[in-house]
Parts: sequence; structure tokens; C-alpha cells
Amino acid sequence: MRVRAASIRSYRNRFVVAVAILAAVAPTLAAPRLGAQSVTPQSSPPKALDYQGAVNAAYEKYKNLREGKNADYIPALAKVDANLFGIALVTPDGKVYTAGDVTSEVSIQSVSKVFTMARVMQQSGDSALENNIGVDATGQVFNSIYAIEQHKGQEINPLVNPGAITTTSMIQGADANAVWGTIIGTLNPFAGRSLSVNQEVYASEAATNQRNQAIAQLMYAYGRIKSDPKQATDLYTRQCAVNVNARDLAVMAGTLANEGMNPLTSKQAVSAEHVPGILAVMATAGLYDDSGKWLFATGLPAKSGVGGGLIAVSPGRFGIAVVSPPLDSAGNSVRGQKAIADISAALFGNPYMAGAKTVAKK
Repeated sequence: MRVRAASIRSYRNRFVVAVAILAAVAPTLAAPRLGAQSVTPQSSPPKALDYQGAVNAAYEKYKNLREGKNADYIPALAKVDANLFGIALVTPDGKVYTAGDVTSEVSIQSVSKVFTMARVMQQSGDSALENNIGVDATGQVFNSIYAIEQHKGQEINPLVNPGAITTTSMIQGADANAVWGTIIGTLNPFAGRSLSVNQEVYASEAATNQRNQAIAQLMYAYGRIKSDPKQATDLYTRQCAVNVNARDLAVMAGTLANEGMNPLTSKQAVSAEHVPGILAVMATAGLYDDSGKWLFATGLPAKSGVGGGLIAVSPGRFGIAVVSPPLDSAGNSVRGQKAIADISAALFGNPYMAGAKTVAKK
């Protein structure tokens, strides 16, 4: 019996020792290996993003920047105050963040192309544009005639002038007044208010748009414009002369960020099914010759206008706009690009970033 008792004590002692060893070793087994990547990416954004702080910081940083110059090939644009600078950001839940002058108006210019494109998609389907003019970046300047000749009016897109004038011609209506009613009736729901034409800019552009008239005639010759090319050019010129401010543009961008529903009015400006195609063309052709550089730097679909407006969209996150007339050599607002890039970086707006996906899930 003494021998058996001694054996039991021996086994028990061994068990106690084994438990002590496991207790000491277990934490090291669960710990990550040295040099192993952390489960939480270092790029993960903070829990609470400071939207107003990001907007304010960009405004303060660039408000005294004096690079670029106003567009002067349209005489009325050369007279716009070059110091005008306003930033606005709108989220899908209707929050608005602003800095600077967000009430002074400029002509919308090429930013309008986005919304006539949206209207044609709504009326005729996405394939109508793709089949008639295409959705490819041309690799040429925005008013290139060579780009038309190269593919007989196809393989271009709705955001360069040949494609934009043709897109305007595709809007349905019994006559010019009916078509115009549809155009302005498209812009208004995106902006959430009634917009009007800057008559001085319209007259100035109409007197100097001979190249656009030639472009329209060539697109008509190739069968892309099927109605009166002079009417198409005039309506396109008028839509470019519509007055907007930075807040209007941000609401329009915010509507695209919110799957086509205006976040302030809750009205559906375009069906959600068309928004991915709209954003795709903006991403590839929205900033003229520098579209690729912009997308590489920010990942944001965007559209600029030579009036100084610039919009960008972080899908599901926010729409942002800047009005600042001085342009770079490609025709894009200098302060607009810098401000939006900074704000988007601060708010993890780039949809290709892991941080942006983390924020979007919250």
C-alpha cells in the first residue's frame, strides 16, 4: 500500500508540473510571431472623422494660393473674380460642411455634362450612349476634332465636347424649348433648387463657339447627331452657362454619392442603376487630359469646368465641390484639386483604400 501511495503522489506531482509548464507556455503560443503583420491595418481611420475640420484645414491652407489663371477663351469667364474660393461637402445623410464663399455663383460649364449624361441614361438606357458615342477616354484634348475623325465619332465619351454636344442632342423633346425644359429640369433636382442661366456668359460663349459648331456638324455628318446640329450646339452652350455656387455643386455631387437621391430633398434625381456608369465615365474622363493623374492620386470620380467648379464623389461617403476660377494648363481648378485631394485623404475618401472600406461599414 505504501508503494501504491507513493506512485499516486508521483503521478500527481508530475501532473502539477505539467499544468504549470502549459500555463507558462500558453501565452507565447497565442502571441503573434515577431514581425507578423497586425490584424488591424495601420491605415484604419479613427472612429470619428472630423468633416468640418478637414474642410476648414484645406480652406486655410489654400486660400492665399495664387497659381493658375481664369479661362479667357470665353471673354466673360476672364472677368470672374479670381479670388473666389469656396468649399462644400455633403454627406448622404444630409449633413453640409462649408468653408469660404459658397454662395457666389459661377457658370457650371463642363460639370453640366455629367447631368445631361445622366438624363440620357435615364431616358434611353446606359447602352444608348455607349453604342452611339462610346465611353472611352480619347487621349486627346477635350475639343479634339482628330478624336472624332479617328473613329468616326465613336470611341469617345460624354464628357468631351463632341460627346457632350451629341449627348445633349439625344435628350428627348418635341422642340428646342421642350429639350431645354428637360435639361434644366434635370439640373434642378440634382441641385435641390431652381437654377438659372447666366445670360452674359451664354451670349459670350455663343459668340465664340465656332469650333463647337464645327464639331457638331462633323458629328452630324457621321450620324451621331441625328437632329439639328445647330440646335444641339446652342442647347449645349446654354446648359454650360447655368449659374451654380459651391454648395449647389456639392449637393449635386452628394446626390451621386447617395445613389442618385438628393440627400437634402430626398428626391430621386436619377435611378440608382445608372449611377455606377456615370461615376465610371467621370473617373476615366472627368478632368480633361489629367484624368488619369487625378484618379491615380485620389481614386475619386470627378468633373471639372472651366468656370472654376470642380466636383468629386466618394460613393456612399460624400460629395464635395470647390469653386475657384484660376485653372492649370489642363483646364482644371488649381485650388479645387488641391483642396479636394487633402480633404479626401483626411476623410479616407479614396474607395480603393482599406481605410475607406472600414469607414463605409460603420
